[in-house]
Amino acid sequence: MTEPALGINGLGRIGKLTVWQEILAGRFKRLVVNTGRSVGRSIEDLVAYLESDSTYGNLGQFLFGAGGDRHPVRVVSADPAVLEAAGVRIELLTSARDPRQIGWADHGVWLVVDTTGVFRDPAAPSDKSGGSLRGHLEAGARAVLVSSAFKVKGTASQWPEDSTMLIYGINHHAFDPRNHCLISAASCTTTGLAHMILPLLNHELTRRMLTASMSTIHAVTNSQSVLDSVPGAGAKDLRKTRSALTNIILTSTNAAQALEHVIPTIRDIGFIADSVRVPVPTASLIILNCTFQTKLNEAGESAISRKTLNGIYRDYAELPGSGVRYTERQNVSSDMIGEPYAITIEAAETHTRTGLLRFDLDELGLSGVADGAGPVDIPVTHAKIVGWYDNELGSYTKRMSELTHFIADRLE
Repeated sequence: MTEPALGINGLGRIGKLTVWQEILAGRFKRLVVNTGRSVGRSIEDLVAYLESDSTYGNLGQFLFGAGGDRHPVRVVSADPAVLEAAGVRIELLTSARDPRQIGWADHGVWLVVDTTGVFRDPAAPSDKSGGSLRGHLEAGARAVLVSSAFKVKGTASQWPEDSTMLIYGINHHAFDPRNHCLISAASCTTTGLAHMILPLLNHELTRRMLTASMSTIHAVTNSQSVLDSVPGAGAKDLRKTRSALTNIILTSTNAAQALEHVIPTIRDIGFIADSVRVPVPTASLIILNCTFQTKLNEAGESAISRKTLNGIYRDYAELPGSGVRYTERQNVSSDMIGEPYAITIEAAETHTRTGLLRFDLDELGLSGVADGAGPVDIPVTHAKIVGWYDNELGSYTKRMSELTHFIADRLE
């Protein structure tokens, strides 16, 4: 029997970089890539697109280093369209945009990575007008991995039982090949955020987190306009129609809601998140603010300090496969382009402050619990932690590729 191929639906930013990651990994000897339409004037135009990137440079350098072949993609056949790169065969499909019409079974595809960003609702039926994730299953795939968070229309995050959200290094072991056929790989921001939060929740000093908030200073994406544009019908966020080249743009993120699915204990914490888009092509920043109930020593100092937090991340980064990098250097965003970590902790910017929160139990209606106790002072430490992530190639598609391989190994 022919070895199963990996299907990739979509060849935009994440689709293209997923192809790069899979060629580098060599886990699959065949990739079947569906563009859903003809590309350029000839297959050579598609080769040129695959081999070069304005953000990350040349595919040959990515695969082989500075002295590598700058043109590693070879045309095997123009009709049918087949390419080869570093021993990986790439078969191209261009005729179908509706997933159920792609015909994955005809090409020996068991697992599909959908990178289009169009199909996000796991509850949508396979025959939905315009297509759906379940269409991939009807076309022969046994499982579909989506390069974004799920978005269920009409209900409040009610996913079908055969759907789950996984992040490699966080909860990927929850994958059950008997039950899960639609898998969300969450988002780039949720991936980085989860790797910042988990070490804190796993440590005895910081697991008693009271509240948390996150702001991501995020690179531009193709959902934004290069220049000001007319809003589409029903557009809710008019700021995304303003020029991404010349503006700092406030927007929203679903990272807080998605985080609850991959780390359920976060539901007990008051967590909020927002996003600020800035004019850089990639490499984004998470500023995480947390408050902890703490203990004070005889000198009135908190057990949770800058040294404590950096020590937690330093130790966690040394664990095999942690996905966390710890650095005490001062970095800027371009230093993070291509960094293959889910998150890089900028230790120089870790800060803590401890204060006493005074609660009047009578005003809170809790006098019956402690009559006569009077006001209560509770020591609380506020912490600010900063982490970098390459929201395209390094942090996101690298981690998603590892998740892809984990799922594929359990489907066979």
